[in-house]
Amino acid sequence: MTDAYIERLNWADIADQLDIEGHALLPGLLGTDAMRDLTRQTEIMGATHRVALASSDTGRGELFYFAADLPAPLQAWRADFYRHLAVVANGWNEALGIDHRYPSGLDDFLRRNREAGQTRGQSHLSRLGLDDYLPLHRRNAGEQVFPLQIVALLSEPGEDFQGGEFVMTEQRPRMQSRPMVLPLARGDAAIIGTAERPFKGGRGHYRVNLRHAVSRVCSGERIGLELIFHQAR
Repeated sequence: MTDAYIERLNWADIADQLDIEGHALLPGLLGTDAMRDLTRQTEIMGATHRVALASSDTGRGELFYFAADLPAPLQAWRADFYRHLAVVANGWNEALGIDHRYPSGLDDFLRRNREAGQTRGQSHLSRLGLDDYLPLHRRNAGEQVFPLQIVALLSEPGEDFQGGEFVMTEQRPRMQSRPMVLPLARGDAAIIGTAERPFKGGRGHYRVNLRHAVSRVCSGERIGLELIFHQAR
């Protein structure tokens, strides 16, 4: 994937998908070389970057956190995606009557993060083996939270692993949660809502809450990526 590839994406269609469904699939976003290099990171990242999950609250498996400065090419991809997604994020705030606006460039947004004491990187790889899973969660702590993020799959369903579906839920006021399973193949990515988004009802827009998870892996090993735009404290 190159900068030019990101520019050539149909951003008007992506924005429509995000407004309607809260997610947008990007089939085949990652090439073979990029997936191989990212997968190798789970072998070479040291213990300071690895978090083992071992409780019912946090799931089971391993997360490998990148530092605040991401390795190439993730750093460039993050900046390129942010530039387009900031337009969507500002549209969502306008629809919800929120005055806050996101800057057009990632550097300015990360400067606001630092001023708010948010300096710890949240983007990470996940490695899930037999019986591992990630529970429903969202990363919305802090003063500066970007409402969109990117997830990607680096393993082949049905070949490298069984189970391990990427799941999202959407909770609308006074309604049951709506579950969604995103049909990701190896190299596919999706833009998803981080924690909440506007939904247009009969009386205008209202806020719906979002969470995402990975179901239990039944066999093999599943490696995934979450690219998050805001930092944590």
